[in-house]
Amino acid sequence: MKIAITSDHGGIVIREEIKKLMDELGIPYDDFGCTCQSSVDYPDYALPVAEKVANGEYDKGILICGTGIGMSIAANKVKGIRCALVHDVYSAKLTRQHNDSNMLAMGERVIGPGLARSIAQAWLTEEFEGGRHANRIGKISEYENKNV
Repeated sequence: MKIAITSDHGGIVIREEIKKLMDELGIPYDDFGCTCQSSVDYPDYALPVAEKVANGEYDKGILICGTGIGMSIAANKVKGIRCALVHDVYSAKLTRQHNDSNMLAMGERVIGPGLARSIAQAWLTEEFEGGRHANRIGKISEYENKNV
């Protein structure tokens, strides 16, 4: 598993915490920024990473901004992306088990580094259950392909 991670100016602290977690878990990743404290536009960071996940360069992606909302909206515009905005561990587990999410978005102004770390660990380690859930994901993909 290889992860692409990024944030805008509003998610730098949590991004660094998640990188430490992935180092501890031995999960390879690449960090796509940002490195500044001044305001930047979240689509400039979310969209390239979502495209890297969608085209198979990376297995999953993690996005962090102030609320996670903007990043998740942008990422979900990319065909093949199922980005889940998550601020609790239970949802992190279920979005992997039931929705096969391939991207995780979190908001640094909503949760702290400790909770973000727990969410990311749950999301990174849970597996998709398949079964009835695969049929549902298939319906989403079918709709997405129909509207290209």
